Amino acid sequence: GPAVPPLGRRSSLRRAMAACVPGKLMEMLSPGRQRASAGAEQPPYTRLDLSILDRFSRLDQGGKVMAEYVWVGGGGELRCKTRTLDRACTSVEELPIWNFDGSSTGQAPGDDSEVLLMPCAVYQDPFRKGHGNIIVLCECYLPDPDGPQGLGAPIPTNTRSPAAKIMADIAEHQPWFGIEQEYTLFEPDKKTPYGWPKEGQPGPQGPYYCSIGTENAFGRAVCEAHYKACLYAGINISGINGEVMPGQWEYQVGPCEGISSADQLLISRFLLLRVCEQYGVVVSFDPKPIPGDWNGAGCHTNVSTNAMRAEGGYDAILKAMERLGEPGKQEEHIAAYDPSGGLDNQRRLTGAHETASYKEFSYGVANRGCSVRIPRMTEKEKKGYFEDRRPASNMDPYIVTGKIMETTVLPDFQ
Repeated sequence: GPAVPPLGRRSSLRRAMAACVPGKLMEMLSPGRQRASAGAEQPPYTRLDLSILDRFSRLDQGGKVMAEYVWVGGGGELRCKTRTLDRACTSVEELPIWNFDGSSTGQAPGDDSEVLLMPCAVYQDPFRKGHGNIIVLCECYLPDPDGPQGLGAPIPTNTRSPAAKIMADIAEHQPWFGIEQEYTLFEPDKKTPYGWPKEGQPGPQGPYYCSIGTENAFGRAVCEAHYKACLYAGINISGINGEVMPGQWEYQVGPCEGISSADQLLISRFLLLRVCEQYGVVVSFDPKPIPGDWNGAGCHTNVSTNAMRAEGGYDAILKAMERLGEPGKQEEHIAAYDPSGGLDNQRRLTGAHETASYKEFSYGVANRGCSVRIPRMTEKEKKGYFEDRRPASNMDPYIVTGKIMETTVLPDFQ
């Protein structure tokens, strides 16, 4: 098959993008530019009455189906657009390949801007309920008239392709992932966490984790709406909870096997962004949204294989710990665990606030101050799973799940 970029090489991806994307657009998509503009004043918005939209949502569609194609843009952001299908489709094989203007997303030059969207997963659309309307997760490819279905090589920002290859290579190990996605709600000014005073800060951490009450739980309506949207869509969401910092929440996706874990996490993020759009609040996946004595936001990744889940599987877990702790592996994983090559996580993985330092690898039983936590019941039963606590909340799930398998399982095939 066509060559694909190695996992964890975001810096090389950005260099590849820079070669084909106009300089002004690259500047706009760069993480530094996005952070710098986050505090800029927003223009006034007129809140649209969603009850009016609901009247139109109930109209018959004449047998047609609306398909929302979703893909990852040049800066790691999610993009989407809708097309009309003549009939209901329930599998990716039935769905047409589409295209978009890659020069507007930082994924192609203006003089050769077409990028192809290849469907890879289908979900029910909770925002256009009924009528067979769907959400279609897509991979991005270069066009090639001589390639199968007109597809060429995956574009540099397509991190799903190399991850899918790793998952296919180790499929007999049946890797399961459970990913804990933390996020922070903000006012539209992007400066004030939801529920915080406009100036100053709320009371110290303590009462907010798994909290109830108006004075503690800020933004529960968003969390609950997102939960139901995920269930309707077919996401294997396993729970929600309030987090340690006020205005911060978490949900868990999994267990899911192989590449479907990252697929479902991406669509869950898409659903969260859409829910926040309707409520008029902003969601941030920044791993340290507020500096100081406040918890950061992670994307803890729980991992097991069939060997780890079997009787006596604790030995397989300890073998994985040895491989994760080999010389150079900590640096490799930290570079792969956020989109800035590890710089975002340096703000979060300080050794405080339930984290281990990004500078060294550690693991322990029931220890949330380690890089990897082994649950107490896993130790007791001598089988189960481990939790890698290093991935940042803005991590690429394809890179992270692929990297973990690349280190802990793939060597058995070499």
